[in-house]
Order: sequence, then structure tokens, then C-alpha cells
Amino acid sequence: MTDDIAAGTPASETPDGYLGDPGVRAEWDDRYADRQQLWSGRPNGALVAEVAGLTPGRALDVGCGEGADAIWLARGGWDVTAVEVSGVALDRAAVHAADAGVPVRWVHAELTEAALPSGSYDLVSAQYPALLRTPEGAAERALLSAVAAGGVLLVVHHVVDPEHAREAGFDPADYVLPDTVAALLGVDWEVQVSERRPRVIEGGAGAHHHEDVVLRARRLR
Repeated sequence: MTDDIAAGTPASETPDGYLGDPGVRAEWDDRYADRQQLWSGRPNGALVAEVAGLTPGRALDVGCGEGADAIWLARGGWDVTAVEVSGVALDRAAVHAADAGVPVRWVHAELTEAALPSGSYDLVSAQYPALLRTPEGAAERALLSAVAAGGVLLVVHHVVDPEHAREAGFDPADYVLPDTVAALLGVDWEVQVSERRPRVIEGGAGAHHHEDVVLRARRLR
């Protein structure tokens, strides 16, 4: 855990400090362990495009994977906290950050269990997050809660054909998407970007996706 974690020991904490469902961690550890490198190693294009004009401050990278986005942000002067369920991914990310010579706070947790301080981040970035939906919208509300007044929430996901996805073994409706987040934005938010756009990437597990949905919203107060 890091100094970004609230005091106290959540009931879901495991003996090794992981905060969340051990089954979720095991699933993602297996995915990462199956390959020497799962993703491309480069920051996501939508992140680079949308953050380029922002003044660096405190950033939260949700589902940081092997750390490419977190490291890119840290190199740009951001004070970065990165959350990830897979310990295998976090170990790789920490090595990459050390090689790059940049500091990042790594939090081994599910977003909804991480007890991150509310209203503390000038940027909350969720790039293709595998956040499960719940009836109470816990993950969506955790994303919104983390954003500081004047800060930016950036949620990006692939455009996925639901029928093809279900044939592949998962239902997109089970996961948090930009539109499920946008549905919770009230008068305290200004939607700055809500669009589909082409995605260009070389290599990595997501390279077969060619179009994204991008939601960027600023918290007004």
C-alpha cells in the first residue's frame, strides 16, 4: 500500500496487502504470466492526445497494467498514483518505472477497494478498464469521486460488437463503459469530449481494436 491509502485495514485486504477479490487478481495474474509482455509498452494514444494541454498535477491511472501510461505521465511532470489488480503487472510496471527513473505510487487493489482520497486528483484516467458493473454503480462512482474540483476524468474504451464479444466469452454490458460513466455526470460536470474515434496502435493484446469511445469531462466544483 502507499501513502495514498486511507488509514485502517479494509475487510477485503489479503495477507499480502492486496485489496480486493483474490479471484479477480488471480485471473489477471494468469493473463499477464502467460506472456512476457502483454501490452505494447507505449502510452495509449487517447491519453496522449487528451492530456497534452493539461497542466500537470496529481494523476490517478486506473488499471495501469505494465505501467506505460503511468510512466508517460510521470515523465510529463505528473504526480502519479497507479492502481492495478495484477501483482505480476505491477512488478513489471515498477521495473519499467525504475528503468525510466520516474517515481510512481503503485497500489495493488481493485478500484472500489483502494480507499483512495476523494476529490484529490487533477486527472483520473481509465484506459480500457476492466471494471465490472454493479447495481449501485460502485466503480463508476469511485471514478467520479476521485476527481478534484477543476480536474479531468478521462475514460476510454474499445468499440466492441456485443454479439462477437459474447461469442468470445464476455458481455460488454457487464463492464463499465464511457456511457455508463457519462450517465452519472450531473450539473457539477462539463462534458468536453464524447466521441468515437479511430485507434492506431502497433503490437500488444489490444492491437486488433481499431475504434475507441472517448469521454473527457471536467469537474466544475
